[in-house]
Amino acid sequence: MKTFSATDDSSINTESSNSTTSEEHYTDENTRRVLQFIEEVTTNADEVQNQVLTEILSRNSQAEYLRRYGLNGSTDRQTFKRAVPVTTYEHLKPDIDRLVANGNSSVLCAQSISQFMLSSGTSSGVRKLIPSTEEQAERSWHLWSLIMPVVNQHIRGLNEGKAMQLFFVAPHIATPGGIMACPVSTSFNQSSNFRSLFSNIDPYRNYTSPLETILCEDSHQSMYSQLLCGLCQNSQVLRLGCSFGSGFVQAIKFIQEYWALLCDDIRNGTVGTDHTKITDPSVRKAVMSILVKPNPELADFIENECRRDESWRGIASRLWPNAKCVDTVVTGTMSHHIPAIDFYSNGLPIVSTLYACSECFLGINLNPLSRPIEACYTLIPTMAYFEFLPMSEENSKCNQEEEQHRQELVNLVDVKLGQEYELVVTNYAGLYRYRVGDVLRVDGFKNNAPQFRFIRRNNEVLSIDLDKTNEVELQNAVINAADHLLQKSNLSLVEYTSFADTSTDPGHYVLYWELQHNNSSASATLPVFEQCCLIMEQSLGAKYRDLRTNKSLIGPLEIKIVETGAFDALMDYARNNGSSFGQYKTPRSLKSGPMLELLNTKVLWNCFSQTCPRP
Repeated sequence: MKTFSATDDSSINTESSNSTTSEEHYTDENTRRVLQFIEEVTTNADEVQNQVLTEILSRNSQAEYLRRYGLNGSTDRQTFKRAVPVTTYEHLKPDIDRLVANGNSSVLCAQSISQFMLSSGTSSGVRKLIPSTEEQAERSWHLWSLIMPVVNQHIRGLNEGKAMQLFFVAPHIATPGGIMACPVSTSFNQSSNFRSLFSNIDPYRNYTSPLETILCEDSHQSMYSQLLCGLCQNSQVLRLGCSFGSGFVQAIKFIQEYWALLCDDIRNGTVGTDHTKITDPSVRKAVMSILVKPNPELADFIENECRRDESWRGIASRLWPNAKCVDTVVTGTMSHHIPAIDFYSNGLPIVSTLYACSECFLGINLNPLSRPIEACYTLIPTMAYFEFLPMSEENSKCNQEEEQHRQELVNLVDVKLGQEYELVVTNYAGLYRYRVGDVLRVDGFKNNAPQFRFIRRNNEVLSIDLDKTNEVELQNAVINAADHLLQKSNLSLVEYTSFADTSTDPGHYVLYWELQHNNSSASATLPVFEQCCLIMEQSLGAKYRDLRTNKSLIGPLEIKIVETGAFDALMDYARNNGSSFGQYKTPRSLKSGPMLELLNTKVLWNCFSQTCPRP
């Protein structure tokens, strides 16, 4: 039997030291190897999955967790499924707490835990500590190495210029047991593999940002210095990007605020001491290696482009005129940012390349030029052992009782086209039959491996009575109302979140909106906003409308308009409490607590729906 490994350099090789003297030959050979690897593992998907599970169970046969369920060293797939329950983070938390308190042990896996990955906490409101090992990190790296050769098949020549890809890190947190914790993006950006990109030439990963600017833990300095370096090299930039669509929009807003200072630095060929946006000596030195000398012509060009159109339409494609695409994730609730990215980039292709989470890097988009809203990902069978929980009303309630987790799960190759499933993973770092919480829909197949579209997180975001509103329902309602607002007023929705306010009788939904004026004449009357409230209510589920209209158990929906920058303040609060800029996602619902209190201090005015929706 052929062995397939995600970390086998005979299958995938991205190290430039093994290239020939011809860069073109290197690129073609590397691409060929990557595509061959994807072809083989997707063709033999079930064989690869069985091999992965056997490896995991044999390596961790003495782990306390597996012995607890009587596995006794068996690597048989059916025995594993009968013995080990489907689980959640809450179920594993006592074991993880032991690792946090006491350091490494064989409680979950045989290998030492090298780090804990801090989840963003924007879905559940709680930051999880996900154990990781060096091997798990290597597998993540190799999945990432597949991306650009695939993209290059669809967008030619990206290896002939540079990428202004914005990366960020957050400070590590030391656990009592001595194992460091950080967001997965921070762990990846600080890894030796990532650092090696800046000393070994990889034509696909030639970044405008010096490593020092990426590793700066001050997100403001990091953003300023990375954008400054990206603007200095603007004619060489062929790809723009940030981890999430929200980060890309945030970068444009940052330029809007600081373009004059950026122009001054470029015009003078030095980092200005008067505004001290870059105070870290290593970052200043790295930036100066890019600035080199005054460039008044480029500064004038940037200044003219920033002044030319008050709406900033197409600003990204104007500042970086040779850019061919925007590389950023805009699936799920991030799809809210697609119109803004289109607006700022003059419709450049938005490429969502990677599907990953704190628990595991999972899959890649083999058709990167598909419409962003239709982006789907092929799970790479070597990354983990995958199972799928068919979605039903009962399953979506995510009952925490263990006996409710012993449902029959579906193997990777047995999922059905068009069906929705919650993803369940068994990885190399001690997670077994772990419910990730992502709901995916099967959109097609690559050989015998399914291709999934991300639908939503498997959690309700709003509930007052018997209503259960999830992320997708809320997103659709907001989009419908925001479209109406734009048509009537030329006001755009910048960002939003929600809150189920049960302090009133009856309780009601509250939507917090931050708006942007698209031109000097943009404005809206109170009736327009009241109509937006009704449109959202009309767009919500039948149970909500019944409880609202027929039973009067839910009160009128409320919109609260917040001041410009309110959601930046929310992000700053999250970052100050350990969240990474590169991993932060605006929470689509808030619970009572400091973040909600902060947002309420930013409210300018509010309005309510004046009419009940049709039941």
